[in-house]
Amino acid sequence: MAGNREFFYRRLHSLLGVIPIGLFVIQHLVVNHFATGGEESFNKAAGFMEHLPFRIILETFIIFLPILFHAIYGLYIAFTAKNNASKFGFFRNWMFLLQRVTGVITLIFIVWHVWQTRVQAAFGAEVNFQMMENILSNPFMLWFYIICVVSAIFHFANGLWSFCVSWGITISPRSQLISTYVTMGIFVALSIVGIRAIFAFV
Repeated sequence: MAGNREFFYRRLHSLLGVIPIGLFVIQHLVVNHFATGGEESFNKAAGFMEHLPFRIILETFIIFLPILFHAIYGLYIAFTAKNNASKFGFFRNWMFLLQRVTGVITLIFIVWHVWQTRVQAAFGAEVNFQMMENILSNPFMLWFYIICVVSAIFHFANGLWSFCVSWGITISPRSQLISTYVTMGIFVALSIVGIRAIFAFV
């Protein structure tokens, strides 16, 4: 019975990591990338997202609750998993270890980012180009955002590989190898989008 429950939790954890959290990550990166078009371009895109109908309901059930479950169960997995990358230096073992490390980094970043933006907005601050420009004018915060955004993207991309395996989409070694190249390509492409967006605010 406990084994069936853990199997269900792991499947749900994997599914939520791709849908809806993964889709939200991509959407968030795309909106932020509008900053490369200038202040007005970003503010217009951010304002559109800010004024979506039923935004609070959408954020609660499509973003916050899935992230909360994914984070809590992800921490359980991270601190109970047997990492053997130092003993067996195989590529997938390192990916396994990095998935756990980037998961913890991403969680710390999400909490901090929500505090800097959503919580401050609740106190009357305006989430716009100038807010991000002020945050990233600090060199420490600039590097913090770069490291954390790249970690979050890696966690999504490598998690997508795991999702395909655990859900029986990629079963053969060849399909898993192809999936590795595809997901690492996604990681590189989204990292470029994310980093360009960050530097657009500097």
